Amino acid sequence: MAHAAATMAGPRSGIGEFGEHSPRNEAHSSGVSWGAVIAGAFVAAALALILLALGAGIGISSISPWAGGDAAATRIGMAVVIWLILTQIIASSVGGYLAGRLRTKWVNLHTDEVYFRDTAHGFLVWSVGLVIAAAFLATASTAMIGRANQIGAGEGATSAQRSGAVLGANGYFVDELFRPEARAANQNNAAARDEAAGIFAHSLREGNMTAADRAYLGSLVAATTGLNQSDAERRVSDVFSEAQQAAETARKNVAHGLYWTFLALLIGAFCASFAATIGGRQRDHVVTI
Repeated sequence: MAHAAATMAGPRSGIGEFGEHSPRNEAHSSGVSWGAVIAGAFVAAALALILLALGAGIGISSISPWAGGDAAATRIGMAVVIWLILTQIIASSVGGYLAGRLRTKWVNLHTDEVYFRDTAHGFLVWSVGLVIAAAFLATASTAMIGRANQIGAGEGATSAQRSGAVLGANGYFVDELFRPEARAANQNNAAARDEAAGIFAHSLREGNMTAADRAYLGSLVAATTGLNQSDAERRVSDVFSEAQQAAETARKNVAHGLYWTFLALLIGAFCASFAATIGGRQRDHVVTI
């Protein structure tokens, strides 16, 4: 009777017949090793930033933007896409592998469940690493833009610098608009340029320049350059068409860049998830000595 009571009491106390502890209830433990995920994410983010800096340095030192015109721009664009994809492959793979290798060993789980968890760990590494890298780049960009604004708006800034800050992306087209037939001495048309930049920006957003804006810009151009009203309005129309074409080209380039960025990030997510399964498999096959 005493032996039977001890045998029945064994499972309730968690001790088997040979003194071995029964397996821990998996429902009371987390399926995510956050320490391994965060470590892998920081490694992936650091590698991505290092490789991006390396690629930027190689591109700036080896490619001249003036050689070949459009052909050079196309080569630069393809090189950037290839390097972005390679950066995602390398950084995400290393981070995912580390997360799989460093995570806690799961026992008494089906092989499919272990594979799923390793895949999830790799995806979490990619997600957290992407957020870390994006936050760093956003902070750096904000700091540089703020510094540039301080320089442009400082007390020591010249009138030309302040005018250039107002003109922004339309500066070249506004300069083309006010090119005089004969340059007058000490000619100052900064106010007219700023006003024209505002009209150009509004018209580009709307996709068309109204007749009233065209006539008003024509009068400004005529008063500044010495052209007659009809020639000035014709110049306004021609320059606005060039600005529209440049804006459309920029829009297409941004769209294509976003498509390639999406593809590179998708490849990075796959590489991180797959590398985590490799690291997890090797982690589970480690033999205790």
